[in-house]
Amino acid sequence: MKEETKAKYVKRTQKDYSMSFKLHVVQEIERGDLGIKAATRKYGIQAHSTVTNWLRKYGNFDWENQTPSYMPKSKDQKILELEQKIKLLEKQKAFLEHQAERADKKAIFFDMMIDMAEKEFNIPIRKNSLPEESNTLKHRKKKQ
Repeated sequence: MKEETKAKYVKRTQKDYSMSFKLHVVQEIERGDLGIKAATRKYGIQAHSTVTNWLRKYGNFDWENQTPSYMPKSKDQKILELEQKIKLLEKQKAFLEHQAERADKKAIFFDMMIDMAEKEFNIPIRKNSLPEESNTLKHRKKKQ
């Protein structure tokens, strides 16, 4: 009888690969020795997206700007990048200023609501003393 040995498919997870293995695969791809799909076949990696994730995490390629990070950038490119960063920071600043303004308006609104509730129901809602003062007063009363 012929004995057939079939390789069983074993589903692997990210934890199955050591850091040195991941770095070795990334290094081979970046040197140009292998492509992504060739690396998945050679090393038995389940999907090419796994290798792509390793390249994004551990590789030298700048995925945001689509340029290798080791390539020197011209002065014009640097200026454009800095201008983009400035625009982004200005947008973030404007958003945060808007949020702060809304928070201030909410605080004023809630303060007015408390004033109205105190007048209408004739009960004091606000604390008369600061929290640290009330704790020290309680502590003094216990000593006496």
